[in-house]
Amino acid sequence: MIDVEDLIALVRNYNPRSNADLIRRAYAYGTQMHEGQFRKSGEPYFTHPVAVAAILTEQQLDDATIVTALLHDTIEDTKSTYAEVAKLFGEEVAELVDGVTKLTNLQLSNTESQQAENFRKLFMAMSKDLRVILVKLADRLHNMRTIKSMKPEKQAQKARETMEIYAPLAGRMGMQWMREELEDLSFRVLNPDAR
Repeated sequence: MIDVEDLIALVRNYNPRSNADLIRRAYAYGTQMHEGQFRKSGEPYFTHPVAVAAILTEQQLDDATIVTALLHDTIEDTKSTYAEVAKLFGEEVAELVDGVTKLTNLQLSNTESQQAENFRKLFMAMSKDLRVILVKLADRLHNMRTIKSMKPEKQAQKARETMEIYAPLAGRMGMQWMREELEDLSFRVLNPDAR
């Protein structure tokens, strides 16, 4: 797992005026909130938000987006609340975290009418603040990179969602490298013998 000072260094590479204290506080808060939680791989859960934040540094995103990545699962998966995030990190970050939580809670289904409705919801969220979508895409990318820890049927479901929703969305947003990686990772799950 990337430690907080290495993460700050990644941000400072493109944003020398980055608020290192804000990132340190978010990292400490995320670590505390996810204490005792583990991923299916057995790794501490907080390795995931840190990896999502690191992916977003490659896109040279602002401090609020990096902090949102560190906190993106706190409201959904811990005792943290919107009010607490707003108090500690500001309304902007709380709204971004809440937006990511709402996208995460969308029920993605294979029926076409539901699919179209979910696309509309995604684009409505995107029109409010594009950074919500960027965090969600980085979240899905890291989850696809570590998908082998899931049961095969769950892997297939996530891979289909990724092919149908997330990869095209990355492409529409001009992130062709991410679209290609999402498609490749999904294809490996859905067609394991096609190597």
